[in-house]
Amino acid sequence: MPTDDPLSDTVEQLRALALGATDASGYFAAMYARVTRQVADDVRDGRFRDPAGMVEFATAFAGYYLRAVEGPATAPRCWRGAFDVAGERGLLIVQHLLLGMNAHVNHDLPLVVVDLADRRGGIAAMEEDFRTINDVLAATQPKVLHDLGRMARWVGMATWAGGDRVFNFSLTAARDQAWRSAVRLHGLEPGERPDDVAELDDLVAVLAYLVTRPSPPMGWLVPLGRLLEQRDPAVVSRQLLGPLR
Repeated sequence: MPTDDPLSDTVEQLRALALGATDASGYFAAMYARVTRQVADDVRDGRFRDPAGMVEFATAFAGYYLRAVEGPATAPRCWRGAFDVAGERGLLIVQHLLLGMNAHVNHDLPLVVVDLADRRGGIAAMEEDFRTINDVLAATQPKVLHDLGRMARWVGMATWAGGDRVFNFSLTAARDQAWRSAVRLHGLEPGERPDDVAELDDLVAVLAYLVTRPSPPMGWLVPLGRLLEQRDPAVVSRQLLGPLR
Protein backbone atom coordinates (compact mmCIF):
# COMPACT_ATOMS: atom_id res chain seq x y z
CA MET A 1 0.00 0.00 0.00
CA PRO A 2 1.43 3.43 -0.93
CA THR A 3 2.53 5.68 1.94
CA ASP A 4 3.38 9.35 2.24
CA ASP A 5 7.06 8.44 1.78
CA PRO A 6 7.56 7.98 -1.99
CA LEU A 7 11.20 6.93 -1.70
CA SER A 8 10.37 4.17 0.79
CA ASP A 9 7.57 3.02 -1.51
CA THR A 10 10.03 2.92 -4.40
CA VAL A 11 12.54 0.91 -2.36
CA GLU A 12 9.83 -1.61 -1.50
CA GLN A 13 8.78 -1.92 -5.14
CA LEU A 14 12.38 -2.57 -6.15
CA ARG A 15 12.90 -5.06 -3.31
CA ALA A 16 9.77 -6.94 -4.34
CA LEU A 17 11.04 -7.19 -7.91
CA ALA A 18 14.41 -8.46 -6.71
CA LEU A 19 12.98 -11.04 -4.31
CA GLY A 20 10.33 -12.20 -6.76
CA ALA A 21 12.70 -12.79 -9.67
CA THR A 22 13.71 -16.31 -10.65
CA ASP A 23 16.40 -15.17 -13.08
CA ALA A 24 18.99 -12.42 -13.43
CA SER A 25 16.32 -9.73 -13.80
CA GLY A 26 16.46 -9.42 -10.02
CA TYR A 27 20.08 -8.30 -9.94
CA PHE A 28 19.64 -4.73 -11.12
CA ALA A 29 16.46 -4.31 -9.09
CA ALA A 30 18.36 -5.40 -5.97
CA MET A 31 21.26 -3.04 -6.55
CA TYR A 32 18.86 -0.22 -7.42
CA ALA A 33 16.90 -0.78 -4.21
CA ARG A 34 20.13 -0.41 -2.30
CA VAL A 35 21.07 2.85 -4.01
CA THR A 36 17.57 4.28 -3.56
CA ARG A 37 17.63 3.33 0.11
CA GLN A 38 20.88 5.29 0.45
CA VAL A 39 19.21 8.31 -1.16
CA ALA A 40 16.31 7.97 1.31
CA ASP A 41 18.77 7.81 4.22
CA ASP A 42 20.61 10.89 2.96
CA VAL A 43 17.32 12.79 2.62
CA ARG A 44 16.36 11.83 6.17
CA ASP A 45 19.77 12.91 7.48
CA GLY A 46 19.55 16.31 5.78
CA ARG A 47 22.44 15.81 3.38
CA PHE A 48 20.75 17.48 0.41
CA ARG A 49 20.26 21.22 -0.04
CA ASP A 50 16.87 20.58 -1.66
CA PRO A 51 15.53 17.33 -0.16
CA ALA A 52 12.11 17.64 -1.78
CA GLY A 53 13.72 18.13 -5.17
CA MET A 54 15.91 15.07 -4.67
CA VAL A 55 12.92 12.94 -3.68
CA GLU A 56 11.11 14.05 -6.83
CA PHE A 57 14.18 13.37 -8.94
CA ALA A 58 14.88 9.91 -7.48
CA THR A 59 11.28 8.69 -7.66
CA ALA A 60 10.75 10.02 -11.19
CA PHE A 61 13.99 8.39 -12.31
CA ALA A 62 13.02 5.02 -10.79
CA GLY A 63 9.66 5.32 -12.52
CA TYR A 64 11.30 4.86 -15.91
CA TYR A 65 12.70 1.50 -14.85
CA LEU A 66 9.53 0.37 -13.09
CA ARG A 67 7.41 1.17 -16.16
CA ALA A 68 9.80 -0.79 -18.37
CA VAL A 69 9.50 -3.81 -16.05
CA GLU A 70 5.72 -3.57 -15.96
CA GLY A 71 5.44 -3.42 -19.77
CA PRO A 72 8.45 -5.23 -21.23
CA ALA A 73 6.81 -5.75 -24.63
CA THR A 74 6.57 -2.00 -25.19
CA ALA A 75 9.69 -0.99 -23.22
CA PRO A 76 12.56 0.83 -24.96
CA ARG A 77 14.81 -1.41 -27.03
CA CYS A 78 17.69 -0.96 -24.61
CA TRP A 79 15.58 -2.37 -21.78
CA ARG A 80 14.28 -5.23 -23.89
CA GLY A 81 17.92 -6.07 -24.61
CA ALA A 82 18.44 -6.54 -20.86
CA PHE A 83 15.19 -8.40 -20.23
CA ASP A 84 15.67 -10.78 -23.16
CA VAL A 85 18.90 -12.24 -21.76
CA ALA A 86 17.89 -12.38 -18.08
CA GLY A 87 17.61 -16.15 -18.32
CA GLU A 88 21.00 -16.69 -19.96
CA ARG A 89 23.17 -18.48 -17.41
CA GLY A 90 26.35 -17.95 -19.42
CA LEU A 91 26.55 -14.22 -18.68
CA LEU A 92 28.46 -12.88 -15.70
CA ILE A 93 26.55 -11.28 -12.84
CA VAL A 94 28.34 -8.04 -13.68
CA GLN A 95 27.16 -8.22 -17.29
CA HIS A 96 23.54 -8.40 -16.14
CA LEU A 97 24.12 -5.43 -13.84
CA LEU A 98 25.80 -3.46 -16.61
CA LEU A 99 22.84 -4.07 -18.91
CA GLY A 100 20.52 -2.44 -16.39
CA MET A 101 22.92 0.42 -15.72
CA ASN A 102 23.42 0.98 -19.43
CA ALA A 103 19.69 1.37 -20.10
CA HIS A 104 18.94 3.37 -16.97
CA VAL A 105 21.89 5.77 -17.08
CA ASN A 106 22.44 6.20 -20.81
CA HIS A 107 18.77 6.23 -21.83
CA ASP A 108 16.45 6.96 -18.90
CA LEU A 109 18.54 9.53 -17.08
CA PRO A 110 18.62 12.15 -19.86
CA LEU A 111 14.87 11.77 -20.28
CA VAL A 112 14.00 12.31 -16.63
CA VAL A 113 16.29 15.34 -16.49
CA VAL A 114 14.48 16.86 -19.47
CA ASP A 115 11.06 16.01 -18.02
CA LEU A 116 11.82 17.71 -14.73
CA ALA A 117 13.70 20.61 -16.30
CA ASP A 118 10.60 21.52 -18.28
CA ARG A 119 8.73 21.88 -14.96
CA ARG A 120 11.52 23.51 -12.95
CA GLY A 121 12.33 26.31 -15.34
CA GLY A 122 15.33 25.04 -17.25
CA ILE A 123 18.15 22.56 -17.48
CA ALA A 124 20.44 24.50 -15.13
CA ALA A 125 18.00 23.93 -12.27
CA MET A 126 18.60 20.17 -12.57
CA GLU A 127 22.37 20.03 -12.54
CA GLU A 128 22.92 20.04 -8.79
CA ASP A 129 20.57 17.08 -8.22
CA PHE A 130 22.13 15.29 -11.15
CA ARG A 131 25.68 15.73 -9.87
CA THR A 132 24.74 14.86 -6.30
CA ILE A 133 23.64 11.39 -7.38
CA ASN A 134 27.26 10.71 -8.38
CA ASP A 135 28.24 11.10 -4.72
CA VAL A 136 25.52 8.65 -3.63
CA LEU A 137 26.65 6.07 -6.18
CA ALA A 138 30.27 6.49 -5.13
CA ALA A 139 29.31 5.92 -1.49
CA THR A 140 27.30 2.80 -2.31
CA GLN A 141 29.74 1.21 -4.76
CA PRO A 142 32.29 -0.27 -2.29
CA LYS A 143 29.55 -2.06 -0.34
CA VAL A 144 27.99 -3.47 -3.51
CA LEU A 145 31.36 -4.64 -4.83
CA HIS A 146 32.15 -6.24 -1.46
CA ASP A 147 28.93 -8.26 -1.51
CA LEU A 148 29.35 -9.04 -5.19
CA GLY A 149 32.80 -10.43 -4.38
CA ARG A 150 31.18 -13.02 -2.11
CA MET A 151 29.30 -14.45 -5.08
CA ALA A 152 31.89 -13.89 -7.80
CA ARG A 153 35.39 -14.66 -6.59
CA TRP A 154 36.98 -13.01 -9.60
CA VAL A 155 35.45 -9.66 -8.58
CA GLY A 156 37.59 -9.53 -5.45
CA MET A 157 40.71 -10.09 -7.52
CA ALA A 158 39.65 -7.45 -10.04
CA THR A 159 38.92 -4.94 -7.26
CA TRP A 160 42.32 -5.59 -5.69
CA ALA A 161 43.91 -4.88 -9.10
CA GLY A 162 42.11 -1.53 -9.39
CA GLY A 163 38.94 -2.65 -11.14
CA ASP A 164 36.80 -0.65 -8.71
CA ARG A 165 38.44 2.58 -9.88
CA VAL A 166 37.82 1.64 -13.51
CA PHE A 167 34.18 0.85 -12.70
CA ASN A 168 33.68 4.17 -10.92
CA PHE A 169 35.35 6.07 -13.75
CA SER A 170 33.16 4.30 -16.33
CA LEU A 171 30.00 5.09 -14.39
CA THR A 172 30.99 8.72 -13.99
CA ALA A 173 31.80 8.93 -17.71
CA ALA A 174 28.39 7.44 -18.54
CA ARG A 175 26.63 9.99 -16.33
CA ASP A 176 28.60 12.83 -17.92
CA GLN A 177 27.44 11.59 -21.31
CA ALA A 178 23.88 11.38 -19.98
CA TRP A 179 24.09 15.04 -18.95
CA ARG A 180 25.28 16.03 -22.42
CA SER A 181 22.40 14.06 -23.94
CA ALA A 182 19.95 15.82 -21.61
CA VAL A 183 21.29 19.25 -22.55
CA ARG A 184 20.99 18.40 -26.24
CA LEU A 185 17.44 17.07 -25.86
CA HIS A 186 16.31 20.01 -23.78
CA GLY A 187 17.60 22.37 -26.45
CA LEU A 188 15.25 20.87 -29.02
CA GLU A 189 11.67 21.87 -29.60
CA PRO A 190 9.31 19.36 -27.95
CA GLY A 191 8.13 18.15 -31.35
CA GLU A 192 11.69 17.38 -32.40
CA ARG A 193 12.54 15.29 -29.35
CA PRO A 194 10.89 11.94 -30.23
CA ASP A 195 13.25 11.30 -33.16
CA ASP A 196 16.26 12.12 -31.02
CA VAL A 197 15.00 9.87 -28.21
CA ALA A 198 14.53 7.03 -30.69
CA GLU A 199 18.10 7.47 -31.92
CA LEU A 200 19.33 7.45 -28.33
CA ASP A 201 17.44 4.21 -27.66
CA ASP A 202 19.01 2.62 -30.76
CA LEU A 203 22.49 3.63 -29.63
CA VAL A 204 22.01 2.33 -26.09
CA ALA A 205 20.58 -0.92 -27.48
CA VAL A 206 23.80 -1.37 -29.47
CA LEU A 207 25.78 -0.84 -26.27
CA ALA A 208 23.63 -3.52 -24.61
CA TYR A 209 24.55 -5.96 -27.37
CA LEU A 210 28.24 -5.19 -26.85
CA VAL A 211 27.89 -5.88 -23.13
CA THR A 212 26.52 -9.35 -23.88
CA ARG A 213 29.06 -10.08 -26.63
CA PRO A 214 32.40 -8.63 -25.45
CA SER A 215 35.26 -8.88 -27.90
CA PRO A 216 38.46 -10.85 -27.16
CA PRO A 217 40.27 -11.13 -24.86
CA MET A 218 37.44 -10.20 -22.48
CA GLY A 219 35.03 -12.50 -24.27
CA TRP A 220 37.36 -15.45 -23.70
CA LEU A 221 37.45 -14.78 -19.95
CA VAL A 222 33.69 -14.70 -19.41
CA PRO A 223 33.23 -18.51 -19.24
CA LEU A 224 36.13 -18.78 -16.79
CA GLY A 225 34.72 -16.03 -14.60
CA ARG A 226 31.31 -17.67 -14.67
CA LEU A 227 32.82 -20.82 -13.14
CA LEU A 228 33.79 -18.72 -10.12
CA GLU A 229 30.31 -17.31 -9.53
CA GLN A 230 27.22 -18.24 -7.55
CA ARG A 231 24.79 -19.99 -9.88
CA ASP A 232 21.50 -19.45 -8.03
CA PRO A 233 19.86 -16.18 -9.17
CA ALA A 234 17.75 -15.90 -6.03
CA VAL A 235 20.83 -16.07 -3.82
CA VAL A 236 22.56 -13.40 -5.91
CA SER A 237 19.59 -11.03 -5.73
CA ARG A 238 19.29 -11.41 -1.95
CA GLN A 239 22.99 -10.74 -1.50
CA LEU A 240 22.89 -7.65 -3.72
CA LEU A 241 20.02 -6.26 -1.64
CA GLY A 242 22.39 -5.94 1.29
CA PRO A 243 21.42 -6.13 4.98
CA LEU A 244 17.71 -6.06 5.68
CA ARG A 245 16.44 -3.11 7.74
